[in-house]
Amino acid sequence: MLTFLGFAMIATFLVLIMMKKMSPIAALVLIPALFCVFAGKGAHLGDYVIEGVGKLAPTAAMLMFAIVYFGLMIDVGLFDPIVRGILRFCKADPMRVVVGTAVLAAIVSLDGDGSTTFMITVSAMYPLYKRLGLSLVVMTGVAATANGVMNTLPWGGPTARAATALKLDAADIFVPMIPALAVGLLFVFALAYVLGLRERRRVGVLALPGQKAPQEAEVAEGGEEVEQAEVAQVAEGDLIAASAGSAGRSGSAGPAASGASVGQTPPATSASTLTSASTPTAAPGSAAGAAPEDGFQGLDPDRATLRPRLYWFNAGLTVALLAAMITELLPIPVLFLLGAALALTVNFPHMPDQKARLAAHADNVLNVAGMVFAAAVFTGVLTGTGMVKHMADWLVGAIPEGMGPHMALVTGLLSLPLTYFMSNDGFYFGVLPVLAEAGAAHGVSPLEIARASLVGQALHMSSPLVPAVYVLVGMARVEFGDHTRFTVKWAALTSLVVLAAGMLFGII
Repeated sequence: MLTFLGFAMIATFLVLIMMKKMSPIAALVLIPALFCVFAGKGAHLGDYVIEGVGKLAPTAAMLMFAIVYFGLMIDVGLFDPIVRGILRFCKADPMRVVVGTAVLAAIVSLDGDGSTTFMITVSAMYPLYKRLGLSLVVMTGVAATANGVMNTLPWGGPTARAATALKLDAADIFVPMIPALAVGLLFVFALAYVLGLRERRRVGVLALPGQKAPQEAEVAEGGEEVEQAEVAQVAEGDLIAASAGSAGRSGSAGPAASGASVGQTPPATSASTLTSASTPTAAPGSAAGAAPEDGFQGLDPDRATLRPRLYWFNAGLTVALLAAMITELLPIPVLFLLGAALALTVNFPHMPDQKARLAAHADNVLNVAGMVFAAAVFTGVLTGTGMVKHMADWLVGAIPEGMGPHMALVTGLLSLPLTYFMSNDGFYFGVLPVLAEAGAAHGVSPLEIARASLVGQALHMSSPLVPAVYVLVGMARVEFGDHTRFTVKWAALTSLVVLAAGMLFGII
């Protein structure tokens, strides 16, 4: 009964948010509360929720102060050089923009923290996506998948959990997995390239002065073939202004030529021009109903919050903070709390300025913290009622006896749905030891089981139970249901590629 209710609760949640019948925060609270009553344990709902909130409170605190810290670093201009460097690589090519998103997310993921990765990636790339009219769900999907592959780093969490659960050395698990993970990361880059080409065909090709205007052929949804030459002549300085200019600046040039499909009115996102900051283009996947001022919001290169004289202090503080995270000098929430307080005090010594900066980031803080505490209801009910345990036992029991010698493969396949529908703690400490024991009975090494358990992380990073994903979709102004529909299939495919590479190399 609990097994059925667990799967039904998860399915109901996913269907409702993907169909946009409920907001994620409402669905995370009301659906588990309802199913808790169905399970006959409504009287214990308060205990389950309080227990869930207690477990996720440190995560909520970490995200709150991480948002404040990195928001301040964005305000003072720490990441402006990164933005300019990415723009020089991307130029005005949608394909390069999407590939640049994957590369940036992978690099920043080296710190092992998903929320940090998403804040930096979205802050750098969001203005450019809005300026070029690219789909924001492509940005969130590529960033989440790249981060998921990199999340397997020993200090990222899953590898350490697997090592602890099976009493193994983390290096013995991770180091042999590097070739398979490298293949997975290359697949993400290839996926970004393909998605970028698709975006190039959809919005048209932009060219810098002196480049030949390419002719693009596109097949519309109705089947008509469209010949279009969508070229905007944009100087590199104007393009940089597209991402680093203020919301009120207009740095676009008129179109050289434009085309429209026969019998159709081209959507706003297929415009061949670079729209000005004051008249943003709504890209697919952006939050419905967003006000005009919620569109393109660039980073003004002349904004009053810049602190060029403190650049190296802020850079050093950020490096020290990330190093302390990796070495686990202090708990991550404490590190971000101290870092945010120090950055705020040094960069904005006057009280009115401090209040203004905190108010500027209050929306993001409230949105993410609310999502985390709402997710605490979901996880609290899943765990407290015993649904998670019954679901895991049912899945393990459903494994055919003849699959015993192939338990590493089974573990890898199970890691996709289980790490998506469960927390990493629940999977690695609750399910993985059972799978390892079953594998040991058939002569399968616990190391192989541990390595196989990592392959689902590319999909896990888009799970509704991962707090960092709400940072991603919130900052990108993307509906969670849109992100889920777009990302899950590509993330699952990436996980399968990692699993196949691991088996091919004899690692799993």
